[in-house]
Amino acid sequence: MLTFAREKFTAALKFQREKAGVENGFWEREIEENLHIFESLPSTNKTLWELIDKGAPTGTVVIANQQTAGKGQWGRNWISEAGGLYLSVALAKPCGCNIAPDLPISHTAQLTMSGALGIATALRDRQIPVCLKWPNDLILQNLKLGGILTEVRGSRGRITKGIIGVGLNWANSVPETGINLQTYFAKEPTAKEATGQLLSLEMLAAMVLQGTELGLWRLQEEGIDRLLPSYCQLLGSMGREISIDGRSGKIVGVTPTGELRVKVDSDSMAATSYSPASTTEIFLKPGTITLGYSE
Repeated sequence: MLTFAREKFTAALKFQREKAGVENGFWEREIEENLHIFESLPSTNKTLWELIDKGAPTGTVVIANQQTAGKGQWGRNWISEAGGLYLSVALAKPCGCNIAPDLPISHTAQLTMSGALGIATALRDRQIPVCLKWPNDLILQNLKLGGILTEVRGSRGRITKGIIGVGLNWANSVPETGINLQTYFAKEPTAKEATGQLLSLEMLAAMVLQGTELGLWRLQEEGIDRLLPSYCQLLGSMGREISIDGRSGKIVGVTPTGELRVKVDSDSMAATSYSPASTTEIFLKPGTITLGYSE
């Protein structure tokens, strides 16, 4: 069974941050102070919430080599076999202050989108051509490489505590709709050569964490309106033709609150639960449509 080396990870994270031109990253503290590594956990998100309830600060990280009760979107089971990367990072401060970016609960999807964009960017910088699948998946060669689960708590309609959980396939078994990086490198030796020998499970974790930091920093500094075009550029389903209630439509983007924008054929337009008859664009909430993994 693969093991996760703390010293190797912290060295890799330092390398990633120096490469990105930052010191301690978004969290403004040394990650080693609040790094918790486990061989197996029911859920990294669950363990991290328990740590937050005990006062764990922003930037606390929980990593496991296996999850026995991992969760995906909408409470679905997340298959988390040994050999994958399962990482959760806290956005909560023990004093209960708002996280940065300061967001209403209704905009929680912005954390997921910015984290996904940052991670995809970090992997693409290493010549791994990752794309995004709405609303929370990382895709490689039209197969699922990983996913993100964001959980938040709030007060008076605003987020005060949050967790971004990431599951990424490294050397673990995957279903037919999935792919792990070891399989990808075996099929694409030129990609492995381009990525270099620096890539390991620990380096992958460092890239994921640095990418999450990058995405959150961009969201805070640039705002969602400037970040969305970059997110949509990596969205594999952009321009895809789909059917909604028997009508044809084309995916044209994502709203700032995480809904899928679909332009519907005006000739077949009628009032629905999604939009009035006077518009030619509808907005789909996550969970209302399944896009699948093959194009």
